[in-house]
Amino acid sequence: MKSSNIGGQAVLEGIMMKHREEYSVAVRKPDGQIEVTKDRYTGVAGRVGALARIPFVRGIFNFIDSLVLGMKTLTYSASFYEDEEEKQKERTREEEEKKERQEKWLMRGVMTISIVLAVGIFMILPYFLSGFLKPFVSSYHVRTVIEGFVRIGIFIIYILLISRTEDIQRTFMYHGAEHKCINCIEHGLPLTVENVRRSSRQHKRCGTSFLFFVLLISIILLLLVQVESPVMRVVVRIALLPVIAGISYEVLKAAGNSDNPVINLFSRPGLAIQKLTTKEPDDSMIEVAIQAVEAVFDWRKYERENFDADEAA
Repeated sequence: MKSSNIGGQAVLEGIMMKHREEYSVAVRKPDGQIEVTKDRYTGVAGRVGALARIPFVRGIFNFIDSLVLGMKTLTYSASFYEDEEEKQKERTREEEEKKERQEKWLMRGVMTISIVLAVGIFMILPYFLSGFLKPFVSSYHVRTVIEGFVRIGIFIIYILLISRTEDIQRTFMYHGAEHKCINCIEHGLPLTVENVRRSSRQHKRCGTSFLFFVLLISIILLLLVQVESPVMRVVVRIALLPVIAGISYEVLKAAGNSDNPVINLFSRPGLAIQKLTTKEPDDSMIEVAIQAVEAVFDWRKYERENFDADEAA
């Protein structure tokens, strides 16, 4: 496998694909047609310049940009599925601008609440749960390891619970289509529905694997950084998040560009969890994913440069 450096995410009835600063969103509209839009996104990483290229620092900016762009494109895809009454309502220019401002503030509010809840559920809650073991487990290090496994367990349970809804199941199918397209390209195959269908729905650069690395690396760092005060232990868990994200990004980047047996071994748990966050897509979903890729990435040129002509045929 040779990395194409293209990535993306599933949105509502569609796919977002990003390559460098360009991104596209392809959505299967209620009438069955595929709407494709293309734009540029520089984000925080683009504004801070050289700082965003420093190893272990760039991951923090890339993580923030992924959250912002992900929410933006998810909101865009949802706009195709507004209530018919809302669609048919005629608005003045002022009303449109007001609606756009409201959506931006709503997006910021949802993102802020989501981050706070994620930190609380996946970082703070496991610490307090592991605290109940103190009368039975005297070792701080053992409790920290248990806390880490509790954190991973909560993460898996969360995925299992949300995957029970129909909308999330379809989103996971589009997630699978996204991975299959990237795997198809990175194995030198022409980007056709048939080739994509045969490709794997698991990929080492997936955000699911990134989150697993975050959970795993948090165990290691919290073993190294030991404080006595319960309050400071909570503070440390929050303060270390940017560091954990930066390290996790580098590990994920290395995994996506290497077939080293050791790296592959560390990638296996994340790939296993991807079986929960990706599902086999149908051909209509694959068509959407292909259009999203072709809007921002010249896969034919990539395959000519990275694979022999007979391999790409």
